[in-house]
Amino acid sequence: MPRQLGDLEDAVMTRVWQWNRPVTVREVLEDLQQERSIAYTTVMTVMDNLHQKGWVRREVDGRAYRYTAVSTRAAYSAALMNEAWSRSDNPAAALVAFFGMMSAEQREALQDAMRIVLPNLSGAPGPTPGEPAGAATGEPADEPADEPGDETADEPAGEAAGDPADGAGPGAGR
Repeated sequence: MPRQLGDLEDAVMTRVWQWNRPVTVREVLEDLQQERSIAYTTVMTVMDNLHQKGWVRREVDGRAYRYTAVSTRAAYSAALMNEAWSRSDNPAAALVAFFGMMSAEQREALQDAMRIVLPNLSGAPGPTPGEPAGAATGEPADEPADEPGDETADEPAGEAAGDPADGAGPGAGR
């Protein structure tokens, strides 16, 4: 399971994820220096550590390395949430408390995610691009495809989310 990135690791990975291309230590350094005073060797050490931990891969480009993210920020966030949830002695209560903390935007994002994931769990086809939300299941488009508590709610969460911590991401096997 991945552990949470430190502040500087997160600042570096944020740039690597946002730029979504191979980056050099110099590029990350110059961007970080707009916010804080930091040495080249510090950024180089952090990027080397991220490489050792499996968060980035690197390729030689002349006398420097170019670093590329191994997984997405979304996969990192999902793995952290999965790890925290799996440590709970009462997963259902933890989810209820988590849902209670969500903003309206977060609840909407959760509903969108559930519309994508739940049809795939039940074996029913999901909506195709451009198709109304309920068209694939025969449900009206203006009603949610699935409500909490229906028969698909007792599926294991790791399977529902495509569990990013199933060995495909950084920290796998550690």
